Amino acid sequence: MSRRGFGVAVGAAVLVAAALILASLLSAGETSTAPPATRPAGSSPFAGIPQSGLALGAADAPVTLVEYADLQCPYCALWAADVLPAIVREYVSPGRVQVVFRGLAFLGPDSETALRAVLAAAGQNRLWPFVHEVYARQGPENSGWVNRALPTAAVRARVDLAQVSRESRSTWVERQLVAAGRAAERAGVRGTPAFELGWTGKRLELVEDGSLDTLRARLDALLAP
Repeated sequence: MSRRGFGVAVGAAVLVAAALILASLLSAGETSTAPPATRPAGSSPFAGIPQSGLALGAADAPVTLVEYADLQCPYCALWAADVLPAIVREYVSPGRVQVVFRGLAFLGPDSETALRAVLAAAGQNRLWPFVHEVYARQGPENSGWVNRALPTAAVRARVDLAQVSRESRSTWVERQLVAAGRAAERAGVRGTPAFELGWTGKRLELVEDGSLDTLRARLDALLAP
């Protein structure tokens, strides 16, 4: 699968996000944590699947798949549309795999705007449907498309956009920006989409080929009796 290059942007993103965290912590001490897992209704690929913060699927799933993505990356949007629904149907829905979102923002200001919004929606346990709807409205890089897309995407994903706006610069969101950048750097992520896969709670292995055939083979090997 083709990917967008990540390069040295990780280090810069970590430093910027770290500064934002410090500023946030020195403010009024705002915090934001995800509420207990909920099961979204509706006809989206995620209907009936438990969500909690950044995670999609059962908390006790034996295998974890981490996705690294930039919301302006066209290959990430293709993966979300063409591969993720099958992964959800075959592995997440039966409780065998949990998928975790790690958002990166290296393609420009629209990437950060979109990422902050979907991270804030994690506080409503609506990150995954919101990401899905944002991808469906993806436009030319840094053309301002995100600000145009977010209201409709929020309605479709049943996200409270006013709450997202309030929480998009919360301490919790800042921490997720830093954590994702550091995790991508440790994993050796060089482009998006990229993935880590392995036993839940154990060291995960970087998987750069996110094709359905590759992921199925890896998952089936892990989950074999």
